[in-house]
Amino acid sequence: MSILDALTADELTELGRTVAGVPTARIDDLRVEVVDYPIGTPSTEGLYRVFGTADGVTWSCFVKKLQSARHWAHMAMVPEAFREEFIQNLPWELEIAVHRSGVADLLPDGMRLPKLYRVDMYDDHRGTLWMENVIPEPGPWPITRFERAAYLLGRLSARRQEHLVDPLLPRGNVSTPGIALRYYTGGRVMMNAVPAIADPETWKHPMLAAAVSNLGDHTLREDLLALSARLPAVLDALDALPQCYQHGDASPQNLLVPQGSPDEFVVIDWGFDCPQAVGFDLGQLLIGLAHAGELSPEAVPAVHKVILKAFLAGTAEEGLQVSEEQVLYGYLGSLCARATFTALPLEEITKPTDPVTQELFEQRVRLTRVLVDLVSPVV
Repeated sequence: MSILDALTADELTELGRTVAGVPTARIDDLRVEVVDYPIGTPSTEGLYRVFGTADGVTWSCFVKKLQSARHWAHMAMVPEAFREEFIQNLPWELEIAVHRSGVADLLPDGMRLPKLYRVDMYDDHRGTLWMENVIPEPGPWPITRFERAAYLLGRLSARRQEHLVDPLLPRGNVSTPGIALRYYTGGRVMMNAVPAIADPETWKHPMLAAAVSNLGDHTLREDLLALSARLPAVLDALDALPQCYQHGDASPQNLLVPQGSPDEFVVIDWGFDCPQAVGFDLGQLLIGLAHAGELSPEAVPAVHKVILKAFLAGTAEEGLQVSEEQVLYGYLGSLCARATFTALPLEEITKPTDPVTQELFEQRVRLTRVLVDLVSPVV
């Protein structure tokens, strides 16, 4: 069934007129395009673009179908004893709550939410957002864009200190500092990634073994395991730092730069809706493009130096007094817990050996080494 079937003819006409900004236009030539993007979260059911004409002028919108994790096609991957907890801890309505909250008024100049045209909610724990179709600027991010993003994230974090704002989606004990990172670390990291890293058989897999051999990084496994033993102390130290509600998933992929507006960020896909240690957002800003293979691991340290200073400038601009040591630990401690142990593409380990996947393994081994060397001196 097409997503257009969820709307009546009158609703489609109203949608097209709203997007096009022409109140009396005739709406024609409707078509749907499935967005070719890997969906990484159980709460996203599908991504689409809708195109049409309004009195012959082309218009478009972006459509995101949301769902409770109870509808996730891969729920069998979660042990049965943990499924209900998993469902409750993945707030599928969060992005809807973002648009209904006052966070748009807290965004510093240079950041904005995408335009929202309509929201549909359904009784079966599903919903649909019809939003602005942002066409991103082509090409890689220059270092100055990382710097500007970090500065604005610093300003946003200062404006969303835990004593100033509430969660975007109030529920349960979500106002407990660090609770979302602890849940993620306890599950994805400690129950899945670390046991796989500890298993010697993992490292005998042909593609991982070849990547380690080609790069000569024969201590990576031991270094990761030593670092994992420090995770409980890292999480405790993070909770003792100044806390802010932050974006929660501030990778460049979620900070869209509209074509023709290179100094603006359209902020999407918020996450980790609880207080986190100041600097938390810098981890995803650093790792997002590297994880996607769009930033070389060797470029990561240069980005790191720029974004740390820029974030500090942003917090200072808003009057939040935090030290460089506090932000550095909040940033790298969170990066350690969230991304360092999951950078190896172990989910690809069952695939047949081929040059593309082999190259992926080598890139991720290099990236993992960069992360280990970056976080180890601090945490």
